[in-house]
Amino acid sequence: MEQTDSKTIPGNPTSGKDSVKASNPLRIIIAGVVITVGLIWGGMSLYHSFQYVDTDNAQIEGDVYPIISRIPGTVHEVLVETNQQVKKGDTLIILDIPDYRIKREMAEAALQNARASVLAAEANAGAASATERKLGADLRRNSTLRQQDVISQAEFDAIRAGADASSSQHSATVGQQKAAAAQVRLKEAELHNAELQLSYTNIIAPAAGHISKKNIEPGQYVTPGQQLIALVGSSELWVVANFKETQLDKIHPGLPVTIKVDAFPDKEFKGKVESLSAGTGAKFTLLPPDNASGNFIKVTQRVPVKIVFTEQPDKDHQLAAGMNVVVDVKIK
Repeated sequence: MEQTDSKTIPGNPTSGKDSVKASNPLRIIIAGVVITVGLIWGGMSLYHSFQYVDTDNAQIEGDVYPIISRIPGTVHEVLVETNQQVKKGDTLIILDIPDYRIKREMAEAALQNARASVLAAEANAGAASATERKLGADLRRNSTLRQQDVISQAEFDAIRAGADASSSQHSATVGQQKAAAAQVRLKEAELHNAELQLSYTNIIAPAAGHISKKNIEPGQYVTPGQQLIALVGSSELWVVANFKETQLDKIHPGLPVTIKVDAFPDKEFKGKVESLSAGTGAKFTLLPPDNASGNFIKVTQRVPVKIVFTEQPDKDHQLAAGMNVVVDVKIK
C-alpha cells in the first residue's frame, strides 16, 4: 500500500500551521514599524508641546479702506476694476462736475461783490471822516464866536448838531466797513468750500493697495458716506491669532513665531508677537456674554494676539487678508 505525503493532502492541519508560522514574522515587523512610528510621532508632539504654543484659529489681516463719497452726485466714470492694483492718490471714481463748477463760479461772483462792497464802505467811511473833521473844525471856531457873542445861540446849536451828526455818520460807516470786511471773509470761506466740493468729484485712493468689492457703476447716484469700493492696503499685513486664555501665560511680546499659510503648505514664514488684546473676542461681539444673568456656563475664552511678519513674502508667495494660517509661538 502506497504512503501519501501528508503535505499534499487537502485539509491537512499540518499545512495550516506552517502558513501561520510563516506569516508571524511579517505581522511582527508591521507591528514594530507602527509602534516605532507612533513613538516617534508622540515624542515629537511632546517635544513640540514643550517648545511651542500653537493654534490654527488665526487669519491674516490687513488695512481695509472704505472708499466713500463726501458729496451727493451721479457717477460719471469708474476708472478701476476689481483686483486692480492702485497707488496712493490715483483717481478711482469721477462724479458729474458741472453742478459743482457752477457753485464755485457763483461763490467767486459773490466774493467779488463782497470785495466791491468793502471798497464802497471804505469810500463812504473816508467821506464821513472828512465831513466829521470839517464840521468839528467849524464847531471849534463857532464856539469861540459864540463866547464873543458874535453868533446867536441858535446858530451855534445848529452847527453843533451838524458836527454830532457827522460823527455818528462816521461811526456808522466804520461799522459798515467792518461788516463788509466780514462778508468778504465769509464769501472767501464759501468759495473755499465750493472748491472743496468740486475737488470731491474726483474720488482718490487714500493708500496703495488692491481694489476689492467694487459696488459702483457709471450713472449710479451716490450719497455721502456710501461705501463704493473696499481698498485692501498692501503696505502691511499681519496675523491675528486667537489663543485660548489658558495659553496666554506663556505668550508675551517679542517671542518668535513660525507662520504656516494654508495656501502655501510648503512655505514657512517668520514673525514675532507684537501685542495681546486687552479683551477677549467674545467681549467685542454684538451681544457679549453676561455672566451675571444667571445662565453662567464656563467656556474657555480666546484672546486675539497680533503677530507681525519679520520677513517680507516673496513674489511667489503673495499673501492676502483673510487667509487661514497656523502659528507656532516658540516659548523656550
